[in-house]
Amino acid sequence: MSAAPSRTSPKLRTFHHAAYPPERIAGERRHSVSVCLPARECAGTVGEIVATLLGLAGRGVLDEVLVIDAASADGTADIAARAGARVLQEGELMPGYGPVLGKGDAMWRALGSVSGELVCFLDADTEGFSAHFATGLLGPLTCEPDVTFVKGFYRRPLEAPGEPPGEGGGRVNHLTARPALSLFYPELAAVRQPLAGEVAASRELLRSLPFATGYGVEIAMLIDAWRAVGLESMAQVDLDEHRNRHQPLAALAPMARTVLATIARRLEQDGRLQPGASSEHAAPGEAAPVERPALAHAEDA
Repeated sequence: MSAAPSRTSPKLRTFHHAAYPPERIAGERRHSVSVCLPARECAGTVGEIVATLLGLAGRGVLDEVLVIDAASADGTADIAARAGARVLQEGELMPGYGPVLGKGDAMWRALGSVSGELVCFLDADTEGFSAHFATGLLGPLTCEPDVTFVKGFYRRPLEAPGEPPGEGGGRVNHLTARPALSLFYPELAAVRQPLAGEVAASRELLRSLPFATGYGVEIAMLIDAWRAVGLESMAQVDLDEHRNRHQPLAALAPMARTVLATIARRLEQDGRLQPGASSEHAAPGEAAPVERPALAHAEDA
């Protein structure tokens, strides 16, 4: 049974992406870098994103751009390949584990294919993508002492009546994930966007963590990274504004329930919740998702 780290109370280091221009990262980094884009039906955005990232590669910021495609029917894989990315199909990675069970599973399988010592995961459906999404996440890993895990945060506009400009998006984050962390993992209460898909970490750390396979992947990774390295080795970066597809309201209830069930599973592991509580009363398909074992252990099995 694992337990939450017993530590003093360090503050989560918070930075702004502007502190890390490409020239600084290129001059200070000492490790190889892979950027990985899990992609499903992202034909409208993936080409621009790959081109921007390869521009950073040309400036010495990163070494590899990898797109993990989910058999997209809209030509995502072809567009990414023409833009210059290395493209793999998620269904062809680690087939011994059966069908791919969502984004988290694709990310986990991708770890066996990336070459970089540092790995940055970015969303492939970001509209108006800017290089600072990558440099902001990579900056603390390459330029700040002892940082091994970085989360992005941002304002996510939701153009709806009654919502102030620049607000309203990320509803599960605001109404479920952050309140739950404040209650059960107060050490992580300062994390602004626990469900953000923008994350970067050392490959060694990521390979040591289990991966939730569905909507729970980001919250699980955050808690497990904190358990492994503590808040003093973590950071978050302000990426300003982020625009991508919003889920319809009907999809948010199962997402929120999965996030809560994933947190509950970690409370069970910590001995703070009765075993089985995370799935005992769950509706079909809404229990804590299947979790893949730490890749380092899976490869040794």
